[in-house]
Amino acid sequence: MAVHNHGCCKPHNDGIFGERTEIIFAVLSGIFLLTGFLLDTFSDAPFIYVVIPYLVAYGFGGYFTLTEAFDEISKGKFQIDFLMLVAAIGAALLDKWAEGALLLFLFSLGHALEHLAMEKATKSIEALTNLSPKTALKKQGGEYVEVDITSLRVGDVIRVRPNSTVSADAILIKGKTSINQAPITGESIPVDKQPVNDPGIEFKSIEEIPAKNRVYAGTINGDNSIEVKVIKESQHSTLNRLITMVQEAQEKKSPTQLLTDKFERYYVPAVLILIILLNFAFLVVDETWQESFYRSMAALVAASPCALAISTPSAVLSGIARAAKGGVLIKGGKPLEDLGTLRALAFDKTGTLTEGKPKLTDLVLLNGLSKDEFLSRVIALESSSNHPLAKAVVRDGRARMDHLNGLPEVSDSEAIQGKGIRGIVNSEEIRIGNLELYDDIGGVPEMVKEKVTQLEKEGKTVMLVKNDQEFSGILGLMDTPRKAARSTLSRLKSIGIRKMIMLTGDNQEVADAVASEIGITDAYGSLLPEEKVEKIIQLKKEENKIAMIGDGVNDAPAMANSTVGIAMGAAGSDVALETADIALMADKLEILPFAIGLSRKSQQVVKQNLWISLGVVALLLPATIFGWANIGIAVVFHEGSTIVVVLNALRLLGFKDKYSNL
Repeated sequence: MAVHNHGCCKPHNDGIFGERTEIIFAVLSGIFLLTGFLLDTFSDAPFIYVVIPYLVAYGFGGYFTLTEAFDEISKGKFQIDFLMLVAAIGAALLDKWAEGALLLFLFSLGHALEHLAMEKATKSIEALTNLSPKTALKKQGGEYVEVDITSLRVGDVIRVRPNSTVSADAILIKGKTSINQAPITGESIPVDKQPVNDPGIEFKSIEEIPAKNRVYAGTINGDNSIEVKVIKESQHSTLNRLITMVQEAQEKKSPTQLLTDKFERYYVPAVLILIILLNFAFLVVDETWQESFYRSMAALVAASPCALAISTPSAVLSGIARAAKGGVLIKGGKPLEDLGTLRALAFDKTGTLTEGKPKLTDLVLLNGLSKDEFLSRVIALESSSNHPLAKAVVRDGRARMDHLNGLPEVSDSEAIQGKGIRGIVNSEEIRIGNLELYDDIGGVPEMVKEKVTQLEKEGKTVMLVKNDQEFSGILGLMDTPRKAARSTLSRLKSIGIRKMIMLTGDNQEVADAVASEIGITDAYGSLLPEEKVEKIIQLKKEENKIAMIGDGVNDAPAMANSTVGIAMGAAGSDVALETADIALMADKLEILPFAIGLSRKSQQVVKQNLWISLGVVALLLPATIFGWANIGIAVVFHEGSTIVVVLNALRLLGFKDKYSNL
């Protein structure tokens, strides 16, 4: 529980020193505090010369606290900022200038340091918006005119150039292509798209449109120019919904923040009322009004929650600093606190649990050709294609060959959209593709089809190779799991993560295959971004708290709706990185157990600090009210508790994870 919600206050970027103004003011406050203390202790300087540096320390230390206190008061709220000011003024009225300046210095330093630790305002909305081009080539008559995408209406026909971004949610009406849908669906392999048979067809609902005919705004076209018909205006596109989801999730207050607001609403006014009442103690106790005022100021210093206010941010800052040293970026206290309470994690598949690119995993020879003879023909033909699967076959096929003495000549190469490729290699016709490629030329023998089907059940993309009239081999490709995935998930299980879920845009067979290989407890496939969000919301209800670990734009809304969003670093998109609460900077999944362990240790330190600071207030406040402790004792214990909680928090800088050597 954070007692003083520093994180709710925005960093001050408009001061005379720019965004560093607050920390510079805090340091200057400390310098003038030290100057005043040295003059007071070791010199015979007149009182006025001692007070001047203390007043300057008050000015620098209290400036931002004062502005924030007045800002909250103008909204009818009382926060601990206000109470700190009253305590400092009370200390000054009792000639305890050093104590008052120290209070403001420590409080302002805590404010400034946490603001420095927090990231600047997220740029996720801007990053998402930049995914989509601002203009589109709209067909008017026989020509294409460049227009703003906001002017596009349902039914408009637009042209999408090769290797450019699709401007709107639409159906394909002319041309065949492969679309990289990773920005929207997270699919690891570009998806083949075909035009609808009837460009004038009207679908009753968008959900009825076959996936092979549909394209999304923000996805990337392949090597062919295509024409598409708009089915959604820009403000209703899938991409725009992602923007809205992220925005709505960012605007929601955390339960901790709400609890902190409630605490401050009651604590500060209650202390002020108590202090006012103590000023009238002389009416019922045999003492002068001056003695009652002294008693009230002593109680105010005792009740002033400096240690309470700095206990959480000091632990948070130490935790964030230690995490950064271990290659983990944590964006503030809430994710650091929440991460340690998690018992369920949801992972995106592509680029998070897997490498994020197809690899040649299976090679089955069928007709007696040697491995090198078979691969030389396959690589020669696939080298004529720009398809991502063809590039993977060429890259990994070369690595599997024992001897590469040049490739045979290829002629008459032809890509067959959605099915594969054919060509003449050394006067021999070679076909490489899926089962549909062979439907028109006699089909596939049952024994071969069974082998293909078995590989497909394992979640692999399968390509069947035919030399003239004889099937010569089978290629299986798959986005393979990260090497560290299985061991990392096993480690997470050992530290108490009881449920590990995979959410992916790939089909269910692929999801199940990867899940069984690396030890995922539950796998959900064929999910669009909004379906991932729905699944995260459902899981959060079941588990109370859940983290979402991902790397792509499609993961941003799910991250924003999870308790903690975690982005894979180097492989992550800008949007996921901006939206996430935590980023694994080295793009190493194996750092995750270290981050969770550090979070749990940070949580322990926060609780210890709260007990220390609340315990001191609970003991000291009655002691000052009943006259058992004077203002000097109150200040000593008050500042002593502050030092203790800060030193306790600094222990986090030495945190070691015995399993990862971090």
